[in-house]
Amino acid sequence: MSFMIPSPGGEALAAPHIVIDAVRCWRAARDVGEPVQPCLFAALRVHDCDILAPVFDSLMTLCESALGRPLEVGDGAGVSADEHLLLDLLGGVRPSGACFVCGEGIATALDCALCSTRIMMALACAMPAGGARLH
Repeated sequence: MSFMIPSPGGEALAAPHIVIDAVRCWRAARDVGEPVQPCLFAALRVHDCDILAPVFDSLMTLCESALGRPLEVGDGAGVSADEHLLLDLLGGVRPSGACFVCGEGIATALDCALCSTRIMMALACAMPAGGARLH
């Protein structure tokens, strides 16, 4: 699977494992009624990008609203159709308008969340552990 996001320096960063870990953690927390951001924070800390917890929470909440149903996740190395969709949307492979039938408000919010997630992932992945910016 090739999923690349542009970094602030113009080079591409591979990040499917971060997205998959985040969506699965988010789904598991939602399914048992636990707050999702602490779970996301812990799962993303492994990748040194725990700052992305609220970003992924918003993105996946909007994705579910646009789908009109819960996100389905894969198991182990198996990636679900929804996980593939999310990776394609974040990678710019598929436009969100072609993937969802939802109201204009949700569609606009989802597009904003996708853009924000791309930007925040690029920034978070460009920062070494501890948060000091690269020069």
